[in-house]
Amino acid sequence: MPGILLGDIFPNFEAETTVGTINLHDFLGDQWGILFSHPRDYTPVCTTELGRAAKLSEEFHKRGVKMMALSVDRVDDHHAWIKDIIAYNKEDPGYTLPYPIIADPNRDLALALGMLDPDMKDEAGMPLTARCVFIIGPDKRLKLSILYPASTGRNFTEILRVIDSLQLTARKQVATPVDWKPGDHVMVPPSVSEEDAKDLFPAGVCTQNLPSGKNYLRYTPQP
Repeated sequence: MPGILLGDIFPNFEAETTVGTINLHDFLGDQWGILFSHPRDYTPVCTTELGRAAKLSEEFHKRGVKMMALSVDRVDDHHAWIKDIIAYNKEDPGYTLPYPIIADPNRDLALALGMLDPDMKDEAGMPLTARCVFIIGPDKRLKLSILYPASTGRNFTEILRVIDSLQLTARKQVATPVDWKPGDHVMVPPSVSEEDAKDLFPAGVCTQNLPSGKNYLRYTPQP
């Protein structure tokens, strides 16, 4: 996505949302954050995604992750749409959506953040936003971005798994292998010497023998 690379400070902005005006960096404070965009209100895939995100809100909260959604329609449209999302989730009518939805009717944020899908347009010929996911760290830097086409719904279970990996590897000098889940063994990066690995990983390091003779596949229990 042009303009924002991994490790960049995520651009700050002020926006109208379903909970009032927010300043992104103030809203995040010293916590992790996730911003997920949607093509527009009252669309079927978006409704299922926002419903799933609401169901998983406690999982994000446990990980110290503040949630934000973005859709190109106006705040009053968002409030009306939320009623459909609540009904989809079979919640009581008084249920409060546990995260704000940002309004972006002029596509200002979508354009600035590289969210527009040129192949998807509304009835007026305006491009819609793709399904972007941005994970922002406590240092306000972009830790991960995923871009889905408007036709494909996101897997929020996978997004939580990625957050678990990002938070673990931010604290410990490890990497997570393919299909890793919390509690699985992790990998010792090549940047960690054999001597340092002994101190860092008292539970031990297992090295897989390979035809190349290179000892780069090193595993250790999750610290």
